[in-house]
Amino acid sequence: MHSQQIRSTFLDFFTDRGHEPVRSSPLVPDDPTLLLTNAGMNQFKPYYLGETAAPYPRAVSVQKCARTSDIENVGRTARHGTFFEMLGNFSFGDYFKQETIAYAYELVTKGFGLAPERLWATVYLDDDESIRCWERVGIPASRVQRLGKEDNFWSMGVPGPCGPNSELYYDRGPAFGPEGGPAVNDERYMEIWNLVFMQYGRGEGEGKTDYPILGELPMKGIDTGMGLERLAVLLQDVENVCLTDLLAPTLHRVQELSGREYPGSGADKVSFQVVTEHARAMAFLIADGVLPGNEGRGYVLRRLMRRAVRHGRLLGIEGPLLPEVTGSVIANLGSAWPELGEQASLIEQVTRAEEESFGRTLRQGAKLLDAAVRRAKEQKSPSLSGETAFELHDTFGFPVELTLEAAHDAGLTVDEDRFAALLTAQQQRAKSGGKVKTAAALRRQEAYRELVARHGRTEFLGYERTTGEGTVLALLDEGRPVPAASAGRQVELVLDATPFYAERGGQVGDTGVLRTADGAVLEITDTRNGLPGFHVHTARVAEGEIRTGQTAEAAVDAARRASVARSHSATHILHAVVREVLGKHAAQHGSLVDDGRLRFDFVHFSALSPGQLDEIESRVNERVLADPEVRVWHADRAEAERAGALALFGEKYEDTVRIVDIGDFSRELCGGTHVAHGAQVGTVRLVGDASVGANLRRIEAWTGFEALASAQRERTLLRELTGLLGSRPEDAVAALEKRLKLLALAQGEVERMRSAELTAIAAGVAEKAEAVPGGLLVASRVEGVTGQELRRLASTVALRLASGAGIVVLGTVHEGKAMLAAAVGSRLRERGIEAQEVLTEAAAAIGGGAGGKGALASAGGRHAARLGDALSLARAASATILDRSTR
Repeated sequence: MHSQQIRSTFLDFFTDRGHEPVRSSPLVPDDPTLLLTNAGMNQFKPYYLGETAAPYPRAVSVQKCARTSDIENVGRTARHGTFFEMLGNFSFGDYFKQETIAYAYELVTKGFGLAPERLWATVYLDDDESIRCWERVGIPASRVQRLGKEDNFWSMGVPGPCGPNSELYYDRGPAFGPEGGPAVNDERYMEIWNLVFMQYGRGEGEGKTDYPILGELPMKGIDTGMGLERLAVLLQDVENVCLTDLLAPTLHRVQELSGREYPGSGADKVSFQVVTEHARAMAFLIADGVLPGNEGRGYVLRRLMRRAVRHGRLLGIEGPLLPEVTGSVIANLGSAWPELGEQASLIEQVTRAEEESFGRTLRQGAKLLDAAVRRAKEQKSPSLSGETAFELHDTFGFPVELTLEAAHDAGLTVDEDRFAALLTAQQQRAKSGGKVKTAAALRRQEAYRELVARHGRTEFLGYERTTGEGTVLALLDEGRPVPAASAGRQVELVLDATPFYAERGGQVGDTGVLRTADGAVLEITDTRNGLPGFHVHTARVAEGEIRTGQTAEAAVDAARRASVARSHSATHILHAVVREVLGKHAAQHGSLVDDGRLRFDFVHFSALSPGQLDEIESRVNERVLADPEVRVWHADRAEAERAGALALFGEKYEDTVRIVDIGDFSRELCGGTHVAHGAQVGTVRLVGDASVGANLRRIEAWTGFEALASAQRERTLLRELTGLLGSRPEDAVAALEKRLKLLALAQGEVERMRSAELTAIAAGVAEKAEAVPGGLLVASRVEGVTGQELRRLASTVALRLASGAGIVVLGTVHEGKAMLAAAVGSRLRERGIEAQEVLTEAAAAIGGGAGGKGALASAGGRHAARLGDALSLARAASATILDRSTR
């Protein structure tokens, strides 16, 4: 039975039974909760929810659907697809289970001629009614199986209508798997029809089962879905959908393009089926207005297209593929779906452009991959590193499957475990927010890849000059291309050629100005590498309007660039000197090269002494004053390493590298900007060193004019200090030492006098002790003491009380705050009495809490006016404690 006959048989059957035929809705649904139309009932959702009255009690449709949740299974099973046509009948408060099941059985056995004895059904766990319904129409209970919520309770995956369902299966025979029904094997027992009894609403949740049921719908309904593709497989007696009339012409075209016969090898068979199946999905998505992009529906389409291209390459198809296979879909299915023919030109243009773009990406990745393979062979390594495979995948969008294939062809393996670990770590970072890639960041990354694929890397003019002319290739706003930007707007700007250095290797990106002939002026506030070798400028439009395609004059902030260059050359010199002074282990592990300052991280196992810092600073400036020549040259990586060039930790280098020599003492791989001669660095002043990790130190320094400004600041400070000391600068240290000694003597004398004063106060307070049952008690207010002195007084008074059986509570007000201190004698401590229990209620009275343990406790609070009440509470508590201690 041809697919068109299957559609008409289905539609005629239900139209004859009072169902209104309804056209398919587009694949882009009018529903914010859905990315793509994924079921026939999507357009009827408002009727089930009671939001809109259904214009008819029954409906029938053939609905276009797209689902990518099982994309990895496409081509590997007979039943998975990314696009399918769903044949469905619907009831809106009209009939329910019995009629639905009866219609289904009648249509499949009489309308489509399927053998009744090969039909099986599944129902939800507690749905006895459906089992009885199946028995009535002719399927015995022995061929009806109960399954759980995962299999037999349906929802759209988002809040909305849901309900238990019953699925109808067809036994394809022992050649397809073991017997035992759908619960045992769903390849042999192929699901052909899902009957959903729509009676509940679902809430927010995840997965197929983790969501709440919110209650009964205002109106019960029926929603069924029969996959046209699966029915065609059965009725046309073929193995999978690619062999049905729906896709066979496309499969044949793939065979022609590849020069291979289907199914070929196991791997070939999967690739044939992926290209064929995805071609149909692409054509329908584009026809319904979806264009390839970096998020949402566009990303779904792009993923399908790139997956198809990759599998086409695996089949040996190097020429245009997507326009050819989607063209066969249009020719085959255009009569059933007129929108395909109407949008044929758009489908051809979009698929061709996307394939060309991805082809450039593949070629660029292939060059990097070839270089990696060559290095591995030169080093006699049997495998490519997981890092190489991950960089190709993450930075260039190069499919890991192609990396594996290329490595295999070269007789190498790939460290797949390491690749998987890096990929997992990246995903975890994204989830945890450590290095979150927002939707905007993902859009940017994909936009950069497309621009690199289309235009190549940026031509960098900045080694020779700080001005230059470039064409505006793109303006991006949050990763989205915009044709123009006017005054006040901030955008990312991409030029084909630029003098602006992009942040890399620790060196900050250039800033400056961009001007066009018609008066647009842009402030460039930063420049960075969107991808390796691809410069992206952060720009604010100060005047006029900038448009893509315009030519612009770029001018780097030359003074800032020169300052940064001084810092960069100083960093190289510092690196060489640190290794001289501390040892060759002190290798650079990171840096910041900025306007007038630098930060240098290196391996070392202890803090640097002042003497070491002085020696390093002196040697650096000696090298600068010797005015060594700064020379730049290029070589392949192996030659550079043989010449002793240092490669820096964490940096990535290409096969041909740039080497910077400073005199005869520094040779490093470096892509940054530098001075022409060492003396142009000016002065270098070290700020100090600090630890930034295990065995990792950091030196910070000022360079050039900032080093001079640092010296001027210190000179001003010294001038102020000598003025206060009344001495000459050279005598400042001695004068300050003398003052500090005198100050220490004076402070010592003050402390002795205060100690004597507190001793006298303690004696006076101790004389106020009163005898109560169980011992002696002091509860007194003291003026003019600090909190620390109050605690000292309480302890001293407690020691003065005879027999060690006394409690002392003192209070004061200091800086507007009430303070209490309590001390208990040694005998009471032996009986387990804690000073803190004395102050529990009193502390609350002044708005605080008691702290301390053992013989001494204290409390403080903001209610200074209630200090007297607090002392009374503490006295009462002390008397009770003393009386209790004797019992």
